[in-house]
Amino acid sequence: MDAPEFQRLAEIEVDLVKPERSGFTLTGQGADRAEYRLDVHFDMPLDARTRAVLGELLAQSELKIWRRPPSARATPPLRRDRAHRTPRRRVTAD
Repeated sequence: MDAPEFQRLAEIEVDLVKPERSGFTLTGQGADRAEYRLDVHFDMPLDARTRAVLGELLAQSELKIWRRPPSARATPPLRRDRAHRTPRRRVTAD
């Protein structure tokens, strides 16, 4: 049985990027006129220059949020506790 297709939840134009301790908070208005907020966190420290460049890039961005409905099989809920989270390492090269 094929997995269900992704469904678009929101398309958001970023209006404000607020630096946070370990990332950024992006806020903006969606095509549905609702206000949205997205928190982006990094598992590594950011120096001032990197933080400034990322903030500028994110301020000029548009977000499209998609989701795939859960499968018919029951899946355990995602854990929100960062202490028990396995480290994510995705490294790509051009």
